[in-house]
Parts: sequence; C-alpha cells; structure tokens
Amino acid sequence: MWMTNVVAVCLLAILASAEDKKLSSHATTLADNSADLAFSLYHNMAKEKDTENILISPVVVASSLGMVALGGKASTASQVKTVLSADKLKDEHLHSGLSELLSEVSDAKTRNTTWKINNRLYGPSSVSFADDFVKTSKKHYNYDHTKINFRDKRSAVNSINEWAAKSTGGKLPEITKDVQNPDGAMIVNAMFFKPHWDEKFHDAMVDTRGFLVSRSFTVGVPMMHRTGLYDFYDDTEKRIYLLNMPLGQKQASMILIMPYQLEPLDRLEKLLTKTQMDTWISKMQSKAVAISLPKISLEVSHNLQKHLAELGLTEAVDKAKADLSNISGKKDLYLSNVFHASAFELDVEGNPFDTTIFSSEKLRNPKLFYVDHPFIFLVRDNKTKSIMYIGRVVRPKGEKMRDEL
Repeated sequence: MWMTNVVAVCLLAILASAEDKKLSSHATTLADNSADLAFSLYHNMAKEKDTENILISPVVVASSLGMVALGGKASTASQVKTVLSADKLKDEHLHSGLSELLSEVSDAKTRNTTWKINNRLYGPSSVSFADDFVKTSKKHYNYDHTKINFRDKRSAVNSINEWAAKSTGGKLPEITKDVQNPDGAMIVNAMFFKPHWDEKFHDAMVDTRGFLVSRSFTVGVPMMHRTGLYDFYDDTEKRIYLLNMPLGQKQASMILIMPYQLEPLDRLEKLLTKTQMDTWISKMQSKAVAISLPKISLEVSHNLQKHLAELGLTEAVDKAKADLSNISGKKDLYLSNVFHASAFELDVEGNPFDTTIFSSEKLRNPKLFYVDHPFIFLVRDNKTKSIMYIGRVVRPKGEKMRDEL
C-alpha cells in the first residue's frame, strides 16, 4: 500500500511537471516572432486581387524557413533569420527553438484538436540529398525528402497531389495543377486542421442559411448555432465584432473578427496588426453570446515563394544567388516553389456543454454573433501566444442562392 501511494505521488509529480513545463527562451522568442510573420505574410497575400480565401499556419511556415536555413549557407541562411527577426539567435538555438515551438502547439496527446502536419522537400531527380541534412531536418522539422522528375510535369503534379491526399486522409485532394521552374527544390506543406470546441454545438441545431459573398452573390451553407458565455468585444468605433471561442482543453482559441455588415475586408485588414490584436483581446469581456457559425470545409493552397521573397527571402528563391549546398553538398539548388496547403473544417464537435447554465440568469439578453458574411479568424495558442493559423473566409463552398440584396 505504501509503495502504491509512492508510485501514485511520483506519477502525479511527473504529470504536473510535464503540464507546467515552460518553453525555452529561444522557443518563446520564436513564438513571438512567428506572430509578427503571421501578419506580415497575411497582408502581403491579401494584396493579391484574385485571392479569396486565405489559410496559412505561421508556425509551420516558420519551421519550413528553419529547414531552409538548415540547408543554406552564408547569406542565404542568414536571410532566413532576418525574415524571422532572429538574427541574434545561434543556429542551434534557431533549430531547437522552432522544433520545440511546433511540437508544443501540435501535440495531439495533450490537445483535443485534430491537426495533421505533413512536410516534404522535393528535389529534381539529379540531386543527391546529404545524409546529415536528411537526418537533421527530419529531427527538427519532421521533413521527408524525395526526388522527382519535374520535367514530366503531369506525373510530378499527380505524384505531389497523391502524396498530399494520402497524408491528410483524403482531405486535401489537390494542391497544385502545375509545377513552375522544374530545376529547383520544392517545399510542400500538406495539413488538415479541425478545431474541437471547448463546448460543442448541438448537432440538431444546424440549418441552411445564406452566406453573403457579395451584395449580388449569396451561397447556401449549413449554419450551426449555440448560446454560451464567451469573451466578446464590440468595437463600436471601428464597427467590428470580435469573439474568442476556446478549443479542446482551452490550450488554444479561435478568434473570429467580423465587420458589422457585409463589406470588403480591406478596411478591416488595414487595422490588423499584432498590437491591435493584443488591444482587442485585452478589451474582451465574458458575455452571453448567441453564435451562428458556418459549418464548412475549406481546401486552400498557396504558393508562398513570391510572398516570402517580398518579405526578404530573396536569395534562396534566386537560381543565380542561392547557396543551399548543405542540402546536397553542392551549390546546385534553389527554392523554386513553396506550396502551403490546408484542409480546414468547422464542425459541431466539441466537449459537452454545461447544461446548468441554461437555467441561470447568465444567458439572458445575449449578444448576437451571426457569421453570414466574410470574416477573418486566428487560431491562437494560449501558452505560447503563437498563431497556429490565420486566415479569412470570403467564399465558402455552397450552392448559389437567390440574390437577397
């Protein structure tokens, strides 16, 4: 009995220690820096007129940049640190910190949310990957490596799409229709993210409603509804609603940012900075909120090569200047494509809700948060303050409905 108690105490101590484990200073710095990267990259992508839905994981982009630094030498590698605002970090601290950060926010054992992350570096069939690079990039960034004949474009595209589909359980059937610049190395991130709400929606309370893509175009989407206590802020000056919806075991939250009425997101996006987000979050208060949220799935793929170049990653993507010789032992590669693709689902699933609250006064006169027009969202880790996802929903999948405006 005495021994059993000792073992039990030891197990509790281990669990408490694991739960209270703090990030290293390097990981903490990189968590903060990756949040800066989130807004810079989002703004850069939002400028493109043809882009509708946006879906990017800044911590995954940061870890992919770390992999580029690992494969690079001289100024090609140092540029990565500049993009990550990590010039003062030693190389080993950059890699260990990024690895620690990604492991923390994507740990399926402690987080009740589905997030499958798959990374692969494709090289032309002529390349030979250096053993040390393969081993180290797998250790820190969980990257696989493969050679492919890019000159047979149809076969290469099919192979890439088949890998992405298989690695996401069929959730991401296609990430590209073409491969540009067939003589370089290509990064592919293929992910599937499905939030698990801290309090679920009632699956019987789902109906079809109109989502206003524009004043002349409406699509029908399943809409899920629930009323509960949430951190909420009504910015009356800027005419914006913000709602914080906890995920899983409250380790992370989805923050929804929505203009009062249907309008292009340009005005809201100009306001969107890390400082502004911190200000909004600090003003949130727990209130009764009646939420109507689209039950949707998105499949979004971006080629980030141009956007990363515009943020300062100019050498790695330049065939004449790139020095990625740690990848193959030769100065024979540059970064020709960076495909960043995600399947993203919003569903009713979550933890059981507290039924006792419905008989109390707490839910009287709830604020309405009716998501029937384009909005921006962040998935924010509460421990590291890093941004797991940032994106916007402009056009969800759905059948065209009768014009309503």
